[in-house]
Amino acid sequence: MLDWTKAWNPCARGALLSVSYRQPGVVLTDRRFSVPLDHDDPTGERIELYAREVVAGDKAAQDLPWLVYLQGGPGFGANRFIGRQAWLERALREYRVLLLDQRGTGASSPANRQTLPSRGGPREQADHLAHFRADSIVRDCEAIRPEITGGAPWTVLGQSFGGFCTVSYLSTAPEGISTAVITGGLPTLDGHADDVYRAAYPRIERKVAAHYARYPQDVERARRIAEHLLEHEPVLNGGYKLTVEAFQSLGIVLGRSDGSHRLHFLLEDAFVRTPQGHVLSDAFQEEVQGLLSFAGHPLYALVHEACYAQDERPTAWSAERVRAEFPQFDAAKTLTGDGPLLFTGESVHPWTFDTDPALRPLRDTAEELAARTDWAPLYDPARLAANEVPVAAAIYHDDMYVDTAHSLETARSIRGLRTWVTDEFEHDGVRAGGPRVLDRLLALTRDEE
Repeated sequence: MLDWTKAWNPCARGALLSVSYRQPGVVLTDRRFSVPLDHDDPTGERIELYAREVVAGDKAAQDLPWLVYLQGGPGFGANRFIGRQAWLERALREYRVLLLDQRGTGASSPANRQTLPSRGGPREQADHLAHFRADSIVRDCEAIRPEITGGAPWTVLGQSFGGFCTVSYLSTAPEGISTAVITGGLPTLDGHADDVYRAAYPRIERKVAAHYARYPQDVERARRIAEHLLEHEPVLNGGYKLTVEAFQSLGIVLGRSDGSHRLHFLLEDAFVRTPQGHVLSDAFQEEVQGLLSFAGHPLYALVHEACYAQDERPTAWSAERVRAEFPQFDAAKTLTGDGPLLFTGESVHPWTFDTDPALRPLRDTAEELAARTDWAPLYDPARLAANEVPVAAAIYHDDMYVDTAHSLETARSIRGLRTWVTDEFEHDGVRAGGPRVLDRLLALTRDEE
């Protein structure tokens, strides 16, 4: 039975609609909030945030401490768990959990090709999106925390980009946090996007080499597909233009626990024989488009490089510029010889906005963001050096998405932070490891290990 505890009023401040329902072992409550678009202008335009409260069914009536989960990305809504999946099993033993869709994602005033035109042209859209970085997400958390906890500080779990947000939280509003747990998300505090990608391409190359060592038959398969794409450059069934550079970007899966296996199974069934010869199969096209399309998370493509920007230097398509410093990733040159094709990883390029139909209308907006020079700082090194909040972080050895050396340097800069450096998991360890990763990190914050 639905519990309509609050009437919806899109103009109201604070909490909006709350609806409670059940899944096996848990009680869920949909919660909506109204917050300022620009927290420096609290009387101006407001946007809506959505979050899902989760509590163990047998603890639903108990007064429990809160844990807020900050998803990776940027640009992804919070996980839609069923029951007690992944780390949620551990969290629900002692917390009420808030799965927050960060602004612009999921059901929180989504920012995409359908909604952004209401803002005006590319410049106005870029000005709007400048409010969708970690600093604004932290201020959203502080705006809704009194409504959720009654003013008490809460535990923050930040995965990947959510960890970046957590470090920003520790820099600007540590009084709102009782404990901070970070998984695969300790950012460089002062590095430019160029520094991030110069560290990233060698890591990506190592991941590709490890994949080919596991599946040597994929060397020829990848080359064959790339040769076909250079000759034909097909448009997939859903409208995605599959260039060889876009094909290379499938390497983004190699940073996940099952990514190498998934890539292997994709490559082995790429072609189907027809009366006209071998062509890319419909099944291959469908899976590739699902992996490459930003239709479900366009904000990721738009503000990915901006999440590293903190000064007057533009990002200026950093991943594309830095890639030119690593000619081994040039597919056309590779195919003139007999070497393996290198896949790429977590990077956004100008051509991304040409290949993907979900992004094409936003190309000029992306150009405006890439040229922007008025980015505010996201972290406060002095405040982090004086940190008093218990913090623990999982750092994954040779993490493909977040540089291990950068993470360790930042860990040393946050007073009292305890690290768990492990090669047992890839970047998605907090999901793939079930309750174990969160359990270990909570123990570290409590000096139990």
